[in-house]
Amino acid sequence: MSFVSSLLAQMTLKEKIGQMSQFNNDDDEKLENSVKNDDVGSVINEVNIDVINELQRLATQESRLGIPLLIGRDVIHGFNTIFPIPLGQAATWSPELVETCANIAAIESSNSGINWTFAPMIDISRDPRWGRIAESLGEDPYLCSVLGSAMVNGFQGENLSDKNSIAACAKHFAGYGASESGRDYNTTNIPENEFRNVYLPPFKALADAGVSTFMASFSDLNGVPVTGNSWLLNDVLREEWKYPGPVVSDWGSIPQLVTHGFCVDEESAAFEACQAGVDIEMASDTYAKNLPLLIKNNKVSLEQIDTMVNRILLLKFDLGLFDTPFTESTLLEEKLNSNHLNVAKQVATKSCVLLKNSKQTLPLSKAKISSLAVIGPLADDGYEQLGTWVFDAKPSQSITCLNAIKKHVGDSVDVSFSKGLETSRSINQEGFNDARQIALSADVALMILGEEAILSGEAHCRSNIDLPGCQEQLINAIYETGTPIVLVIMAGRPITLEKVLPKVDAVLFAWHPGTMGGPAITELLFGETCPSGKLPVTFPRNVGQIPLYYSQKNTGRPASDATFVDINDIKVRAPQTSLGMTCAHLDTHFSPLFPFGFGLSYTQFEYKNIKVNKHLVNIGENVEITVTISNVGNFDSEEVVQLYIRDLVGSVTRPVKELKGFQRVYLPAGQSEKIVFTVHTDELAFYNRQMKLKTEAGLFNVWIGSNSDTELKTEFEVVIQQD
Repeated sequence: MSFVSSLLAQMTLKEKIGQMSQFNNDDDEKLENSVKNDDVGSVINEVNIDVINELQRLATQESRLGIPLLIGRDVIHGFNTIFPIPLGQAATWSPELVETCANIAAIESSNSGINWTFAPMIDISRDPRWGRIAESLGEDPYLCSVLGSAMVNGFQGENLSDKNSIAACAKHFAGYGASESGRDYNTTNIPENEFRNVYLPPFKALADAGVSTFMASFSDLNGVPVTGNSWLLNDVLREEWKYPGPVVSDWGSIPQLVTHGFCVDEESAAFEACQAGVDIEMASDTYAKNLPLLIKNNKVSLEQIDTMVNRILLLKFDLGLFDTPFTESTLLEEKLNSNHLNVAKQVATKSCVLLKNSKQTLPLSKAKISSLAVIGPLADDGYEQLGTWVFDAKPSQSITCLNAIKKHVGDSVDVSFSKGLETSRSINQEGFNDARQIALSADVALMILGEEAILSGEAHCRSNIDLPGCQEQLINAIYETGTPIVLVIMAGRPITLEKVLPKVDAVLFAWHPGTMGGPAITELLFGETCPSGKLPVTFPRNVGQIPLYYSQKNTGRPASDATFVDINDIKVRAPQTSLGMTCAHLDTHFSPLFPFGFGLSYTQFEYKNIKVNKHLVNIGENVEITVTISNVGNFDSEEVVQLYIRDLVGSVTRPVKELKGFQRVYLPAGQSEKIVFTVHTDELAFYNRQMKLKTEAGLFNVWIGSNSDTELKTEFEVVIQQD
């Protein structure tokens, strides 16, 4: 009998239910008594190493069986050293950097006694009104799968029992990003075919990558809240995918089954969650209060409970907690050390996306400008640049744009500063005059605007995603001075910028860049480094276009420039016709403001000679697609080379484009490189009408370029090999 099986055989029902209960530490004395009495198996939101070690001592030395605790924390994009928000990390299109960020976060948090994080969040996010898009890795299943797997590897390391490894959690399983109207906790209605082809692939990828835990989504999925959804948690996760690890509820989501109208009372809620396969209840006590009676009445079996507790104990065993439950202060590594800060700066640099650069306004040159006006409420705010979910950050350690710029230019450029607005939401325009005055006397106005950190993240959804407050009016005021404007935006989501774009000369989208955002942005602005970030999500022109994403279906009447009819081109009392008869709005162009994968550079890249190594590809074989990319500009730089395919005809309709590969390539000015992608026909599979994952024979278009709007393409045909 294994160690875990032997331990499980000794446990009372009370001790088993205790392992299924996770407590929030809002009462030290109550928690300590609960640990000694075997009423709790995991703790959330405790980061004091002395408190954690004491809790582990109570658990291992004063409880009956000495079972150590899981210590959970939302370590989302760093612990003390804060990296760009996950959406910003996704803009690097660099699995290596994403893995390194997670590894550093694991080092810092594990040295505080934490052994479990509730990340990565891999919800497909196609509605920028949703606040939690900031925590996501974007809109695309392939990109989310690759980067999410990298994040898991970074958190968990080569071995979970290593002292700097922590357990990761794939959340929120699944479909949470499709919340109606972009409102958190809202209903999701997703047809099963779309669910399997779009929303489930990242979770399957993380299950295959060995993620330690899953978290059930808050949301109602097609009428059945996920916390009580046996089809998703048992049939798909356990039976189809053979996933062996624990599933944790989201915060208080088991009693919320009553609020949903899915259960009549908390006893029923405990039953449904248990039957669905939720092993650990986060924060609430529905299991503790109701499972004993459910078992007594033979509604829940002891065998079910044993299976669930076994998963929890195995995780603790894999983490090495039975051997090493304590965190030794002598092992503590300095946090916010130079290595961690250098990585934070590198990631922030590669996450920034250059959206506009007319007349080569950027990079700025210290030799060509003598004065710079820095304007905006986010220019000198170390806290706000960190973004959402930064409970353990040290804002005083953040280096702001204003401070970094002053250090960078020294005495060579006169730097003046005006906030213009007190906060990003301010409507008081009293500071406009001061901002105008410094802009009038400057060679360039650098405006650092966007959203405060609190405006994105959980429960922070917006119906209007323009720049909040009077920021647009501030841009207009500076525009009237005639001074060139460079706009830097810090935000947790895409911002609708169509109205302000004509007023500014350059736009650098920096997301919430983290601790080292200031130096990273400064070096980009002054050309010390070259922008290379690419959008992991489509930027709409306005909220009326939402949801808008690159991998849409073609429809029977796709829009085109030739058929598009603008509302202002319709004659008064025009006959009642269908006008252009295409899938489009009358009052905005059908295209996005910026497409998925978009991002400018200070140099120019040229793509040519796209080829496939064979035009007929048997099912079960690889096809190689090559392209030559040349840096024809004047700056050494990196480029994210992107591969897209389209399955032209399928048993269910297929998207107009799907990302199937990408490579981040460094090219010095004047040099060229041949890029090779290899795609196996298994990677072309999709769920058909029978919900079977199949690769179908047929013709495929394939593109390679710098964003999803690329037009350089070739084709190949997948065939069934004849005997």
